[in-house]
Amino acid sequence: MKSNPWLRGLLLTGLVVLALWMARSEKYTFSPNTTFTTITGKHLALKDLQGKPVLITFWATSCGSCIKEIPHLIALYKQFHQQGLEIIAVAMAYDPPDRVVAMAKELNLPYPIVLDITAEHARAFGRIWATPTTVLINPEGTLAKRVVGAFDPADMQNRIEQLLKSTSPSPIARSMG
Repeated sequence: MKSNPWLRGLLLTGLVVLALWMARSEKYTFSPNTTFTTITGKHLALKDLQGKPVLITFWATSCGSCIKEIPHLIALYKQFHQQGLEIIAVAMAYDPPDRVVAMAKELNLPYPIVLDITAEHARAFGRIWATPTTVLINPEGTLAKRVVGAFDPADMQNRIEQLLKSTSPSPIARSMG
């Protein structure tokens, strides 16, 4: 069966409009009142992490790019956690909780893992729909970077270093402390 070029054009236009609608600026907001509950039962309130850079990754055990990012996330955590970086991994609502817990244990993930069973966190961060999606929040509690798809590890490392430098006490404050 031959396809109608007019119909293909209409479909392509619809897809472009949908992509633009999904990419509008509202998508890049988030709720600072979000509280996460980890797979170990610990509660992490985003507002309590203010003063630190926070990297939140939305992922799924079935997402190949997400799995490829895990070594980079572990490296960032090991390099910067003692300096104040917090990383929170939020498993998407469609990800089976038992698979998330098993993978977290198998890979010995050092950062908190959250199940987003009701998709409340995906909604709170601007309707996250693609994985991986990474959100970097600066110490002031505002958005520093948002990446849909795999992030560039060198770029993310540089951004985190800059955020940590901006929160470090001055040499004078350190000598007084």
